[in-house]
Amino acid sequence: MSKVKVGIIGSAGYTGGELLRILIHHPHVDIVFAYSASNAGNLIADVHTDLLGDTSLRFSDTFHSDIDVLFLCVGHGDARKFLEANTIEPHVKIIDLSQDYRLRARTEYQGRSFVYGLPELQRETIRSAQYIANPGCFATGIQLALLPLAAQGLLTGEIHINATTGSTGAGQKPSTTSHFSWRNNNLSVYKAFTHQHLQEISESFESLQPGFLPADGDTLLQRAQQRINIIPQRGDFTRGILSAIYLDSPISEAKAYELYEAFYAGHPFTHVSEANIDLKQVVNTNKCIIHLEKHGDKLFVVSIIDNLLKGASGQAVQNMNLLSGLEETAGLKLKSVGF
Repeated sequence: MSKVKVGIIGSAGYTGGELLRILIHHPHVDIVFAYSASNAGNLIADVHTDLLGDTSLRFSDTFHSDIDVLFLCVGHGDARKFLEANTIEPHVKIIDLSQDYRLRARTEYQGRSFVYGLPELQRETIRSAQYIANPGCFATGIQLALLPLAAQGLLTGEIHINATTGSTGAGQKPSTTSHFSWRNNNLSVYKAFTHQHLQEISESFESLQPGFLPADGDTLLQRAQQRINIIPQRGDFTRGILSAIYLDSPISEAKAYELYEAFYAGHPFTHVSEANIDLKQVVNTNKCIIHLEKHGDKLFVVSIIDNLLKGASGQAVQNMNLLSGLEETAGLKLKSVGF
């Protein structure tokens, strides 16, 4: 079969680098251009130095529509600005890694809607889509931890989440909270109860369990905050997210495992483990691993993902595979060679 021709906008950052690492070795992909205005003309391997010997491609400051799939690896707000400022031919499929098109109220582009790209939630819809809004990293780990319960109408009370992410979750641009001397041997809370991913999480739960969101509340975020309590934390490690979640639940531990294993049967990257789990099991992979425990009336759920792969670029390639009629796992079984 002919190869999928792809272009990448914003290819010098963390998610762009991970995308390049995957696609350079993907058996069914040709990278037509890797756009980066600030690095135009430079060798990709001069920026993503681990790719030395893997590619002779250079960054470009031009783009065109002679491609099949366009990846947008730009900051939040910048994807929408890019699409509004440039003409993308209608045949080109778009996968946006920003948050610009994730919520239902903001999905329209060129008369078509972006589809929320969580394969474990709506794989068949993704297969026939034109535009994909890739989920957020916290949102991916938290949704995968709870979707089987939502599918059975079992998210009836408040949900309590403590989720810790690595420093790459803040992006490549340096900041006071990503500086090594501050981050190392340190731990901090940010956006307690207000994290923006609450909105996409709650919309997904509502789609499986109508009535999950309360009717009262001026905004989607306010409605979501009534059901989901999230405490995001910055960890002193580079990559990965561990989400520790508890909620009241009437089902037994054995029944919970039965529900989760049935829900994720046939989904190649999400796995359920009866043994306790740790973050290193998923770093540099496109996997999500989930562990369950029952403590009295509480169901305790732990999920782990790599924020740059299953939480971003790996999931974007998984979506590209589905859009393009490829095997869902193509190019994603080997570990990333990134940091």
